[in-house]
Amino acid sequence: MILNAQFLTSASKVSEAPQPIYTEIAFLGRSNVGKSSLINALCKNKNLAKSSSTPGKTQLINFFEVSCKKNEDKFKLMFIDLPGFGYAKVSKKTKAIWNKNLDEFLKERSSIKLFIHLVDSRHENLDIDANSEAYLDSFIRADQKKITVFTKSDKLNQSQKAKILNLHKNAIMVSNLKKIGIEKLEEKIILESLGLNEE
Repeated sequence: MILNAQFLTSASKVSEAPQPIYTEIAFLGRSNVGKSSLINALCKNKNLAKSSSTPGKTQLINFFEVSCKKNEDKFKLMFIDLPGFGYAKVSKKTKAIWNKNLDEFLKERSSIKLFIHLVDSRHENLDIDANSEAYLDSFIRADQKKITVFTKSDKLNQSQKAKILNLHKNAIMVSNLKKIGIEKLEEKIILESLGLNEE
């Protein structure tokens, strides 16, 4: 289980990132999908990751040191909150620089062992999410894993949820508001981080 967490630092590109000392978990998804809220729910601290009121405004890579416990063993992970895709009202040149920095970070940061790809469950067929999934699959290594997490699942009825899970067999549905699926995702992250995945 996750005990607590603290903000460590921010970086705009891989050269500014802290030296990797723990297994790293990267959270990514389009703007306004609920990344910061999910990190806060997992870490049991609603003020940990700050979400911007302007979608796409946050363009820094944020690092959080997370203290965990499995049975009697305590260990630490690094959660990485990545900038959201889309929405940002900036020049093409600025967006190109952001995309280049993010691309280099994701491909060069070998200490990332798990990618958490967040998708808004109310809009699960958007091109931006499909493109993000294909992008991840294009470079993910054998020692890295990916979990697709559908957020805001409290907005769906049972048949809508069943349809999504039928199409995405290993996905996890969560609701930050209703605290649905948070413990399941927390356990999955711990097991994957320790190489104890049960699949």
